[in-house]
Amino acid sequence: MADRKPIASWLTDMDGVLIHEGVPIPGADAFIKKLRESGKPFLVLTNNSIYTGRDLHARLRRMGLEVPIENIWTSALATAQFLDDQRPNGSAYVIGEAGLTTALHDIGYILTDHEPDYVVLGETRTYSFEAMTKAVRLINDGARFICTNPDETGPSAEGPLPATGAVAALITKATGKQPYFAGKPNPLMMRTGLNTIGAHSESSAMIGDRMDTDVLAGIEAGMQTFLVLTGLTRPEQVEDFPYRPSQVVDSIADLVDLV
Repeated sequence: MADRKPIASWLTDMDGVLIHEGVPIPGADAFIKKLRESGKPFLVLTNNSIYTGRDLHARLRRMGLEVPIENIWTSALATAQFLDDQRPNGSAYVIGEAGLTTALHDIGYILTDHEPDYVVLGETRTYSFEAMTKAVRLINDGARFICTNPDETGPSAEGPLPATGAVAALITKATGKQPYFAGKPNPLMMRTGLNTIGAHSESSAMIGDRMDTDVLAGIEAGMQTFLVLTGLTRPEQVEDFPYRPSQVVDSIADLVDLV
């Protein structure tokens, strides 16, 4: 295997890597502190489109992790960047929370249910049957179908919750139209994130806890990849996949000295 360039920038997933159920994972604070002291470009990524960067900055700060707003990259921001590139100053019917609606407002999009260019689906705490019905009808009338991420379930204290991918499947079944997913494992999310911090994939690394999203997206974006075992993918599952991370480590604490 060809020698890789030294790692000059870092992308890391948030849930399962830095935090777990609202608590920092040991080593996360040291890793973020070392990154900030090094001056290397970095981003904290999440497929969750509910929260704005400002929201996540505040949530992480309460946990003792100091991540500047400009170092947070969500699937909502990646979706907005994609739409701004594809159809500037367009319009969208949105099912989602503030993270998504704010991102679209910030690029100058009009949010409307009258002949929108797109139907954009993201996470929300309350999926409305009325809103899903409207989405189906608008797609049938010609609106293009975009989804922030393909995650089928999300975590909660009570157990798994249906997430964006599951709702997208319902809309697809009703319309026959597949959405374009902007978030992980689409490498688009990585590439647009790298562009925002002026980084290059050949000298960047991605840290994640899921083989099927984080590691896959990192590989397809041309990055080095590190799988941590503090989240969803278990050690015995790694060999089930037809691709491998550059390295498997126990936790983020094992990567502090690489920064």
